[in-house]
Amino acid sequence: MPDHPKPFSSEWMNAPAVSSEPPRRLQRAANRRLVLFFGKFPGERALTIMVVVVLTLGSFWFAGPRGEAHTPVVSNLIARVPDTPQIQFADPKPTAGADISTESFQVTGNEADSAETQVVPELQLQPAPVEEAPTTAGGLLPGNRILAFYGFPGNPEMGMLGEYDMGRLLELLREQAIEYEEADPSTPVLIAFEVIASVAQKSPQADGSYLLDTPTSVLNEYADFTRENDILLILDAQIGYRTVENDVKGMRPWLAQEHVHLAIDPEFAMEEGQIPGDHIGSVDAIDIQWAQQWLTDLALEEGVSPKVLIVHQFTESMITNKHQVFPMSGVQLVIDADGWGPPDLKTDAYNYVNNVTAVEYAGVKLFYKLDVPLMTAEDIVNLDPSPLFVMYQ
Repeated sequence: MPDHPKPFSSEWMNAPAVSSEPPRRLQRAANRRLVLFFGKFPGERALTIMVVVVLTLGSFWFAGPRGEAHTPVVSNLIARVPDTPQIQFADPKPTAGADISTESFQVTGNEADSAETQVVPELQLQPAPVEEAPTTAGGLLPGNRILAFYGFPGNPEMGMLGEYDMGRLLELLREQAIEYEEADPSTPVLIAFEVIASVAQKSPQADGSYLLDTPTSVLNEYADFTRENDILLILDAQIGYRTVENDVKGMRPWLAQEHVHLAIDPEFAMEEGQIPGDHIGSVDAIDIQWAQQWLTDLALEEGVSPKVLIVHQFTESMITNKHQVFPMSGVQLVIDADGWGPPDLKTDAYNYVNNVTAVEYAGVKLFYKLDVPLMTAEDIVNLDPSPLFVMYQ
């Protein structure tokens, strides 16, 4: 290794000056060459005048067309940050103590209208009823209806789970379940919490994913509470700039548990140049097929009951190549008609998502504060087909 610092390093720049005087033997040889060239070795005054003349002539030589000298390019020793972030997809894992930012989810005024009222255009398509014969033995559906509260713990802007503690949420959810049992006594109601496990952000974050993972401690707390109270837990993956695969795999410790299921939210699955909250994202049929197969394999490996996979949708573009999505033995697929609005608009969205482009089981999402008027339990169970997954935000 060299015994001197690397050029332009901090050690190099701060090192004491080293004498530039050459060895006497080299100096004498150089003097002889100069004498031979000039006839007589110039003195210090002559050398100074020569340098000034050379520099002056050089400035005219490099002058621009209007007599302005070109500005030399100075190299910057600090690497520049590229204009477009270079996304590095890291294998996600629950991160303790993550500071969740929800600024991008605060909807006010006309912004809400422009973002959500485009749920579904008027459609003139022939519905094809969903087949509700079970494709997976031992699954929760179609023998039950799943009723869920959605959100992020501690943040009221992001749904019911942020407005109340778990004990109060359970009371309210049980009260809501009674309405569905009365509206449809033939279908038992299973209650669930749907927790956002990877939360979309407006900025790239450390790994470039535009996501923050819900802290491990929070997911453990909800997993324990739901297990102890014999209710379901659904983990919501918002994808961001990750892939479905590397976002979902980070949730395996919880999805391996008997009572925990998975939801995918294509709205926040971004492509290059998109920002969550500013753009509506999408997942492809192949992403859903991967999740179906992975959950099927997971249940077999862990010896647990078949999983439910819920995919949220409120525009056609949110699931590309949806015609290539089919039921798969070993997992139960629900397409949830998302988006808020008045009953007629929500019904149109529901008919499109769960009739025109139906896959397996039907679902619907309701918003306590944004659906005006809010559809009743009776309204919901009378939809055709009657949804077997109902979620409230």
